[in-house]
Amino acid sequence: MALATAERVTFSYPDQAQPALRDVSLTVEEGEFVALLGASGSGKSTLLRALSGLVPHFHGGRFAGRVVVGGRETRSARPSDLAGTVATVFQEPEDQVVLTNVLAEVGFGLENLGIKPSEIVPRALAALAAVDAEHLAGRALPELSGGELQRVCLASALALEPRLLLLDEPSSQLDRDDAEALFEHAREHGCAVVVAEQRPELPLAYADRVVFLRDGRIAEELPPAWTEPPAAPPPRDAAGAEVVRVERVSFAYPKGPPVLVEESLSLRRGEVVALVGPNGAGKTTLGKLAAGLLVPRAGRVVRFGRAAYLPQDPGRYLVAETVLEEVALAAGEARARRTLDELDLARFSDRHPRDLSSGERERLAVATVLAVEPDLLVLDEPTRGVDPERKRELAALLRRDADARATLVVTHDRAFATAAADRMVALGSESVLV
Repeated sequence: MALATAERVTFSYPDQAQPALRDVSLTVEEGEFVALLGASGSGKSTLLRALSGLVPHFHGGRFAGRVVVGGRETRSARPSDLAGTVATVFQEPEDQVVLTNVLAEVGFGLENLGIKPSEIVPRALAALAAVDAEHLAGRALPELSGGELQRVCLASALALEPRLLLLDEPSSQLDRDDAEALFEHAREHGCAVVVAEQRPELPLAYADRVVFLRDGRIAEELPPAWTEPPAAPPPRDAAGAEVVRVERVSFAYPKGPPVLVEESLSLRRGEVVALVGPNGAGKTTLGKLAAGLLVPRAGRVVRFGRAAYLPQDPGRYLVAETVLEEVALAAGEARARRTLDELDLARFSDRHPRDLSSGERERLAVATVLAVEPDLLVLDEPTRGVDPERKRELAALLRRDADARATLVVTHDRAFATAAADRMVALGSESVLV
């Protein structure tokens, strides 16, 4: 008997006229690794939610068809009933954590399952070690970088030792070594894995099977955008005047260890720079220092002009009632409409931002900072949840308008960095070919 089966599932979210899933059938066998690919808004996350029982119990909406996981039908078995069988890691780790300490967070799910107290800490530490995060056990969650927080959420899921592990963009904030270690551990543990990814080069190396979704349906063929590597950027003329200069800055968060020690960086108008490095190396902190959101403990930052910063989890900062209003808040309607059109979001102008898919919300957030036309643009993981075709479009847009500003992109997405950046700067121990 298959571990999980979806039979002709059709689902629409509340107040949405178009179904997110349309007559989808899928079978997952014990120990199988399935890569779930597709453009933003194609239904990948919704299918994972259906396999976990969150659709329809948590989200509501209109549900047709049948999903059976571990011999239990999700219409009658709620997500809490499937907790010992299914574990899920969501796209936004910031919304998944509930406690303030790393070790307590990883052990929280084990407590809910009624695991013996003497077993909770060893299992939690083993799960942290599996994702190279055992050193974070005593840290406070608010102090972690986005990549470190994502590893903690992965450890929380692995600690449950599920039969079915559902991963929604698990490598979006992980460096390549950590992402490979995650997939290796999942294979060694023997659980079935269904992973939705926008960086297909990682899961494809481990997948037994690839399923591609298009417009809520399972398609038969992968489009070229998922199989062709991005072209290297053409050479650019010399960059212009300096826009920001970071001079030997050091920084530490309150009661935490040093994050940056005497780091320097200079950005000039006309260049796109990718800031890369392992999780916890201080990439986000350096980006915030450059943009003026943090003040260094030592050293100095000099800026010439206005700065705009896009955080790792921009979806939580959307406040307007429509997509157009969101972008127009700081830029005005004319520039908002032009930017939405450039990012292929114009058709969503009258939609509520929360009704967009995760990838579409990421592009909306990019639109809000591009529209204000800053002198310095800092983008922190701008391709999280974004499909390859849209990544190419964003890379082309950043390069096309590069002369108008200096651009710093904090990213683990090396393919995007190669397509968009004039040069790469590495923090930590990661080696980079410039």
